[in-house]
Amino acid sequence: MGRRIGLALVLIATLVAVEVVAQPADRHEEYYYPKVSSREAYTSRARVMDDSDRTRRLGFVSGLTQQLADMPYAPTYAVFAKGGESDRLIIVAYGEGQLNTIFRARALFASLTSLSRLTTLFRELQVEELFTFFDLCKLLGFRSITISDGDKFAHQVTLR
Repeated sequence: MGRRIGLALVLIATLVAVEVVAQPADRHEEYYYPKVSSREAYTSRARVMDDSDRTRRLGFVSGLTQQLADMPYAPTYAVFAKGGESDRLIIVAYGEGQLNTIFRARALFASLTSLSRLTTLFRELQVEELFTFFDLCKLLGFRSITISDGDKFAHQVTLR
């Protein structure tokens, strides 16, 4: 009887261990976007602003989403923040064939850099020619940016 209980406990422990291993380390992976297929680390020239917090990051995402909604055409991608502190920026394409390569992802990042350089923040800091969209995200306290086509491609940038 004691041996059966011991065996049952080992079996339960093994099943629990398998379940823990089976879950991705990134809980947003395979929910909002497919398995990350490429990664890079960006060492920012910026540091997190002292007053950057969850509320500021959510405000940034809301403002960007509002700008996309105000365009005379339907947005082609969604932008949102996830994580306990909303410090993970996620960009996902709405349609087929969009943001499905690293090159298209980089093109969007380049466009977002151009828009970032027009912000009051960059002008006040006098960094509009030096900082990128990644630096803006670092200033706001984002830890990572994941961009995806919402189907097969996902690229993740860790901000250092």
